[in-house]
Amino acid sequence: MSAMHIPFVNRSFASIPFSTRMFLLPFWPVTLMILLMMWAWSKTFLHTFYNLRGRLYQTWIVPRFGFQYFLPFAADGINKKIEEAILKADRMGVKVISLAALNKNEALNGGGTLSVNKHPQLKVRVCHGNTLTAAVIVNEIPKDVKEVFLTGSTSKLGRAIALYLCRRRIRVLTWIAGKWITPWEQSWAPSGTHFHQFVVPPILASRRDCTYGDLAAMRLPEDVEGLGSCEYKLERGVVHACHAGGAVHQLEGWPHHEIGPIDVDRIDLVWEAALKHGFRPVFQP
Repeated sequence: MSAMHIPFVNRSFASIPFSTRMFLLPFWPVTLMILLMMWAWSKTFLHTFYNLRGRLYQTWIVPRFGFQYFLPFAADGINKKIEEAILKADRMGVKVISLAALNKNEALNGGGTLSVNKHPQLKVRVCHGNTLTAAVIVNEIPKDVKEVFLTGSTSKLGRAIALYLCRRRIRVLTWIAGKWITPWEQSWAPSGTHFHQFVVPPILASRRDCTYGDLAAMRLPEDVEGLGSCEYKLERGVVHACHAGGAVHQLEGWPHHEIGPIDVDRIDLVWEAALKHGFRPVFQP
């Protein structure tokens, strides 16, 4: 259903945060047909854009649905689409291209390292934006917390968050629970637990005695112009932290690629740079 949350399908619907609506259900068979057609023929295409301080920011869509990223036989095709988008951006003179959502999956392409290693002459900077995602998560955690329980600690983000918190003398307990946290696994959390979320797919809330955070996000600076749609379930003007991370990379003019493992030493630096440019966390630190 979220495939219809794009401006050129329904501008009014795209201008509000996504939620499943009854009027979308009759269009589900159409979406299925489009899925098959996109799988066979489509190329990366423009979704939306905005302007910030004289620079144009565009969101391009890789024509693949979420479940396809978990199909082993689909990986090569997805990486080819991502590589083509990076090379196109390089030819256009784009300064930074940020890989969002599952397009930077470590198992898929090493967080962007696959294309950069294959094309070392790239002028465009490839950025996964996860350093800022990690910064948002660690700054969500109250300063007086002495212990956290971390699942997904072997992921790119989980590893960086665990190491950062250990440096802050916070005790980090880890549990290798796999891709999805089931209601049974959530039942082990004590009453009053707050679930901080930093990866897709998000946890399905199943505990009434616990609270659940949203995926890490930041509010764009107030001088952003031309933003007419919402990014998935976020309100207008709010983007996922990895999206904001790419924008900060551009505004700072950093010459390096942000790919592969997160550099824990840069988490505070990227956080301060984001705040300096007017990005604001959605949570209250």
